[in-house]
Amino acid sequence: MKQIVVISGKGGTGKTVFTASLAVLAESKVLADCDVDAADLHLILKPVIVQTDNFVGGKAFEINRDICIKCGKCIQFCRFKAISADFIIDPIFCEGCGLCKRICPVNAISESDRICGQSYISNSKYGPFAHAKLDIAEGNSGKLVSKVRQAAKKIALQKKLDYVIIDGTPGIGCALIASIAGVDLAVVVVEPTISGIHDMQRVLDVAAHFKVVSKVVINKFDINLENCAEIEEVCKIKGVEIIGRIPFSRQVSESIVKCIPMVEYVDMPIREKIIAIWEKIKIYTQM
Repeated sequence: MKQIVVISGKGGTGKTVFTASLAVLAESKVLADCDVDAADLHLILKPVIVQTDNFVGGKAFEINRDICIKCGKCIQFCRFKAISADFIIDPIFCEGCGLCKRICPVNAISESDRICGQSYISNSKYGPFAHAKLDIAEGNSGKLVSKVRQAAKKIALQKKLDYVIIDGTPGIGCALIASIAGVDLAVVVVEPTISGIHDMQRVLDVAAHFKVVSKVVINKFDINLENCAEIEEVCKIKGVEIIGRIPFSRQVSESIVKCIPMVEYVDMPIREKIIAIWEKIKIYTQM
């Protein structure tokens, strides 16, 4: 069982659209959407949810005002300014550190599990699918990413599937680290823009730090050939192979609007390029 993650240094490069095409082309696989802060792979795969679990991302605290003596210690020492003058804890500002509970002289503050989102196991036309949704303004996305990956890996082992294909998190934060840890191959999707080049370099550095083998796919390469050449030079310096160049096409935008994987919608020249990229990925994961 091989784990392949598709990542990008920034959002909007076409990472999820490309992942959906791998979902079409790969056989014997389980899919995972680890972009839990803004999950959208399900919009293309149209899964049917078969299992839902709450994600506990921390602790929630509440002040019992019948017990509270209004000494004000909790307000004084809360560095997040989460407690109002009338002794109500705002769940948006509260970081769940629990200091207020520890310093309360009359034990007026209780704690409970904080539900920060949901994780799902689904069936789709393209195979089993593990995904999740983090609630608005909630943290611990790296922990939720790990939960999604564990669920996908468990399915792959149970069903004896060959691949776990992961739609990773953009950027270089903890969620990205949770997405790439221990994978067999990271495919970095980049667009030929100044910000795209800069962020590609950062995500390649993160992958290299964690000793994850990376390959690059340049999406919409022909919208700026000068920047495309710069991407090629950066990859040459870093010793990272470019395994594909996908041209710009309005059909890709149309496929997104219609929620169809682009490899099932675009004309043969682009489809052949995507298929060729997948064939290279298979070769690298078999080495």
